[in-house]
Amino acid sequence: MVDAATRQTVEEQKYKYGFVTDIEVEKAPKGLTAETIRFISAKKGEPEWMLAWRLSAFERWQAMSEPTWARVGYPRIDYQDAFYYAAPRNAQKPKSLEEVDPKLLETYRKLGIPLNEQ
Repeated sequence: MVDAATRQTVEEQKYKYGFVTDIEVEKAPKGLTAETIRFISAKKGEPEWMLAWRLSAFERWQAMSEPTWARVGYPRIDYQDAFYYAAPRNAQKPKSLEEVDPKLLETYRKLGIPLNEQ
C-alpha cells in the first residue's frame, strides 16, 4: 500500500510522459446510473432490447458486493468517480482527412499512427 505522502506527491506531479490534446468532447456526467446507460445506448443508436439487457445487467451489478477474500491491498474503487462515455464533439463524421480536427491529426502523428490506420 502506498503511504499518503507518496500518493499526494504523485497526484500533484504534472503529466511528464506525453501530451494532452485539447479538443471539444461530449461526455456523460460522472458516475454510473441507469440514466448514464440510457444516454450511452442512445448515442450508440442501440435497439431497445440491448438497452433492456444493459439495464438488467446494471441492476444485477448493483446488487453485487465486491469480493474481499483475496489477500491483496488496493484502494476501494469508486465507480461513481469515473466518466463512462466521452467522444469528440462533432455533429457529423468526417468524410475525409481534410475534415478531421487538425489537433486530432497532430495527436495521431505524435503517436506514430500512419494515415491509412486513422
